Amino acid sequence: MTTPQTLSGTAPLTPASAAAASARDRWQERYARSRVRDADFTTLSGVPVEPAYGTDDSEWPGEFPFTRGLYATGYRGRAWTIRQFAGFGNAQQTNERYKMILNRGGGGLSVAFDMPTLMGRDSDDPRSLGEVGHCGVAIDSAADMDVLFGGIPLADTTTSMTISGPAVPVFAMMLVSAERQGIDVGTLNGTLQTDIFKEYIAQKEWLFPPQPHLRLIGDLMEHCAEKIPAYKPISVSGYHIREAGSTAAQELAFTLADGFGYVELGLSRGMDVDAFAPGLSFFFDSHLDFFEEIAKFRAARRIWATWLRDVYGAQSEKAQWLRFHTQTAGVSLTAQQPYNNVVRTGVQALAAVLGGTSSLHTNALDETLALPSEQAAEIALRTQQVIMEETGVVNVADPLGGSWFVEALTDRIEAETYEIFDRILAMGGSTLSSRDHAGLASAVRSGGLPMTHGILTGIEEGWFTSEIADSAFAYQVALEKGEKRIVGVNCHEESVTHDLEILRVSHEVEVDQVSELTARKAARDATAVQAALARLVAVARTEENMIPAMLDACRVEATLGEICDVLRQEWGEYREPARF
Repeated sequence: MTTPQTLSGTAPLTPASAAAASARDRWQERYARSRVRDADFTTLSGVPVEPAYGTDDSEWPGEFPFTRGLYATGYRGRAWTIRQFAGFGNAQQTNERYKMILNRGGGGLSVAFDMPTLMGRDSDDPRSLGEVGHCGVAIDSAADMDVLFGGIPLADTTTSMTISGPAVPVFAMMLVSAERQGIDVGTLNGTLQTDIFKEYIAQKEWLFPPQPHLRLIGDLMEHCAEKIPAYKPISVSGYHIREAGSTAAQELAFTLADGFGYVELGLSRGMDVDAFAPGLSFFFDSHLDFFEEIAKFRAARRIWATWLRDVYGAQSEKAQWLRFHTQTAGVSLTAQQPYNNVVRTGVQALAAVLGGTSSLHTNALDETLALPSEQAAEIALRTQQVIMEETGVVNVADPLGGSWFVEALTDRIEAETYEIFDRILAMGGSTLSSRDHAGLASAVRSGGLPMTHGILTGIEEGWFTSEIADSAFAYQVALEKGEKRIVGVNCHEESVTHDLEILRVSHEVEVDQVSELTARKAARDATAVQAALARLVAVARTEENMIPAMLDACRVEATLGEICDVLRQEWGEYREPARF
């Protein structure tokens, strides 16, 4: 085996020598052009460490297909964003939690919404009874967004919103709130989830049949590409797929397939892939099998870059990059011996970092019982900060690159992912292999949507749900047989742990939210609201982009439920087919 080389003292390349340069030399040129943080890049004992390690002819960080990371500097250039997911009660309560997170070192916000909001219903809807503010923050109109982000300059804070079914009207409300802050909306940065495919596959929070949802998503992609270039309108989510019980390979395959479906959506609208693909980001789960998770993240970058270049024709590196946010595995947390959850979360967070995540949320120890208490939220935040500030893992890009185990596991997960792609393509009627990139590229150039057709067929036939259910069942059987172990659940069950003090959302939150909504509806211009809603429906019957009409409705304080209801009446509601 060739001795790994460090990179100190390598001269930058000249144009004449670039073609013949080794991977090591090309890396050095990239690194020399990059900005590096002013930090102490030594071990705890004071030993200097190089920014990357490898052999002359191996892949280096920042090189296609980006298995070892998107950037030559790794975290030496910029550490991941600490983006803690939070939301509960009403907008004022959540605003106070956001300020706590930011004041204690959080780098960005991630909004959790309550169930009525996730389903496109107002707080005064009879179906919202008992759910307002309980699993996230209640948002009924743009006025709630004004309170949610009060005193938080949206121009200076990246904001992620975890919502898919009613994502577009909720996003429009945030834009209106930013306008009211006097912000140039075109400068906003952040991420909107919007991933409706994963709702049909795993989370089950949809509003309409697939085609109307895809129409709205296409309109959003066009609007953001033209008006808000830094904002990422879609975060393709594998997190919920994994939490529903999938394997790591299924999570990766289903998620990347969904991402390819959104690429095909953009191409079908005549959009330039190099312009819109950088606006796609990803959201993955980090589970407890430490090395499997790291390999999953590395394989994800490699597969995405290869398909974007070879199938969909992306030429720019930014269009080929898979940027992803990670959340530690909520499903792995246990009510038994809940302080063990701090250890689980720390291991999962470290796997995400060693896998090269762009941003990270760490779950709180009490989340299996309730929304996080302030103390538990602080411990979750400090978990990331200890990894970032004390462990030294930010000093070297892809420190596990070259590990025989990690490299073999990366290849194995990639192979399994391609096998699943083959099944999805076949369901859509394609006879092409998922590794026949040239054939797939030809089909796409001819106007085909090979992956999209497979996804939609798999949703209609319940195939994705069935595959996840089988995997979840197999894991549960292994637990019950003792083949898989969970500390405190089926082994090492003795404990001195006492019951936790948990956060409880008062019923008064719902009473106050409904009262505020009633007053807001009475005070607004009802004629303007009805006109805006009628205009929205009229636009929905054309091929015109719906985002401007959606913004107008939010500006006159049309509520989320009103907007979603008029579109439900126009497009109908989706009913999942029964499958036994």
